[in-house]
Amino acid sequence: AGLSVDGKPIFSVQYHPEASPGPQDSHYLFTRFINQVRAQKGMPLKPETMKAGE
Repeated sequence: AGLSVDGKPIFSVQYHPEASPGPQDSHYLFTRFINQVRAQKGMPLKPETMKAGE
């Protein structure tokens, strides 16, 4: 199981992709992560803040 957020560089999975039985089973997740990091490189960091109760 997993999710992604449209328009944001956010995704997750509900298992341990590094523990897959085959050498390439979850390779696509790591490729996606690296591509998202590269796309954000050089962009200013914008921390998200939330007030208690949100």
